Amino acid sequence: NPRLIYAPVKEEVEWDEPGIIRYHDIISDREIEILTNISRPLLSRSLTTGGVSKNRTSQGVFLKEDNIVVARISQRIADITGLSTKSAENLFVQNYGIGGRYEPHYDELMSDVEIGGATVFPQVDVALKPKKGSAVFWYNLHKNGNVDLNTKHAGCPVLRGNKWVANKWIHEFGQEFRRRCSLSYWE
Repeated sequence: NPRLIYAPVKEEVEWDEPGIIRYHDIISDREIEILTNISRPLLSRSLTTGGVSKNRTSQGVFLKEDNIVVARISQRIADITGLSTKSAENLFVQNYGIGGRYEPHYDELMSDVEIGGATVFPQVDVALKPKKGSAVFWYNLHKNGNVDLNTKHAGCPVLRGNKWVANKWIHEFGQEFRRRCSLSYWE
């Protein structure tokens, strides 16, 4: 992407299979401050597809791209991943206070956490410690459209500090020419 020539990203492969990549310094401190200031008064209990759940204890809000910072972050995500965000959900900003967690499930870190708050992938025994300004990316689906069971992950409880997270869920539809599908069971 031409925008990445002038502002390259630092990429770290955290795990090979499934591919889990961390991008460092993706969101500036100023952007984080703006996102948290916009979000804080709008936060409400985070829901799952089944509504309120004891498995998820956080507060969150979806932010539309009518805010220039939100739009810029969404564009940056598209640039880095090479995926279209036209069929993606709005940026979802969440706060996990002390004890906040999200039990294992299939799915940009905006704060460091003093103790706890790691994202863990139990199937492959990987734990990623939150790092302010970084983003972690992986595909939940194989190229054949089946769920990649190795991407089941959880948010560990925050034991000290606060964890702010921004999620951008990009749907597979609309990616046909960006991430080719496969009929192979293994892809």
